[in-house]
Amino acid sequence: MTEQKPPRFFEHPHMFGSFSNWIRLLWNNRDVDAKYIPRVLSVTLSTLVTSPLRLYESIRYSKPVKNTAIHPSPIFIVGHWRTGTTHLHNLLSQDRSLGHVSVFQVSTPGFCLIGDRIIKKPLAVVQKKLHPTREIDNIPLLMDNPEEEDVAIANMSPYSYLHMYSFPRRARYFFESYITFFDGLSESTRAKWAEIYLTILRKATLKNGGKRLVIKNCADSTRINTLLELFPDAKFVHIYRNPYHVFRSTLVLYQTVLPRAQLHEISPKEIEDWVLRFYTQLMQKFLADRELIPAGNYVEVRYEDLEKEPIDQLRRIYETLNLPGFAEAEPAFRAYIMSITGYKKNPQEIDDNVITKVNQHWQFALDSLGYNRIEPASSK
Repeated sequence: MTEQKPPRFFEHPHMFGSFSNWIRLLWNNRDVDAKYIPRVLSVTLSTLVTSPLRLYESIRYSKPVKNTAIHPSPIFIVGHWRTGTTHLHNLLSQDRSLGHVSVFQVSTPGFCLIGDRIIKKPLAVVQKKLHPTREIDNIPLLMDNPEEEDVAIANMSPYSYLHMYSFPRRARYFFESYITFFDGLSESTRAKWAEIYLTILRKATLKNGGKRLVIKNCADSTRINTLLELFPDAKFVHIYRNPYHVFRSTLVLYQTVLPRAQLHEISPKEIEDWVLRFYTQLMQKFLADRELIPAGNYVEVRYEDLEKEPIDQLRRIYETLNLPGFAEAEPAFRAYIMSITGYKKNPQEIDDNVITKVNQHWQFALDSLGYNRIEPASSK
């Protein structure tokens, strides 16, 4: 793995989010550790001074956003974290007939429309200097790249699992409330979530000139029922990967992202418990709910197959979901694939500890996804 730069006190995913939302989160999670007070103050100041921008955008674009019609059949990429969802999202986004929610939009959801010209460029310069690539996988990080819309939800509201990174001692609460048991939220909470969610998608649609959106959000894996209520003709692509590799890679994800957001200290053992518990909850819910998706609107992709034969797998996705435009988009797909040919993934060691943990907790996934069980060397 590449050497990580130490996080700076002013780095936090909510730096340009809603001030009122941030204050509400702090009020509801008041046990902030003293060492993180500078981070709290920097986010508070940043969200406060950018409040006029959000107010202006709300006044200027309220009507156009509400009048924007989202394509009735968006494409949702689902699957657990570290299974290739980002890679597939980047690939499909090369199709110029499709739109996406961008890094800039999720970082500045309250003023992404008015800030597209005057704020995005200087922000991109700062971002490039601090983090030219995603530290979890070395993928280039650009303001116009596709990104998970849950980042925007977290910046606008309390209704996101991502708050577990800021308040890790309440990780289970946030994950189970907004992922595992999302269907069990009160009707009023789900309605508020849906209003925010649709606002984000309307802004993305407006920015993309009305194009059909391709949306990647691992949390959507447990929201199949809600997404079908909003978009009955939605398309779904489930990408999955060998659980042994997912375990190790997800552990690295949490260890990398957490230091840039956390306001609580937690132990390495707790982080490992997250990986084991949350994968089980998300995958079991998804495997049960995928049957809700109408025939012809669902396709599965094995990450290893996408790596080996990306064009063939993309063609299969288009054919299975009856999507137009593969031939027109194929040159762009090939050009992107060539551009990342030299990309080197962070090495992932599958040792006896990983094998033992997966065998103990994720045998259901090995069986459901069709991967062979590995026995630890110590047992041979």
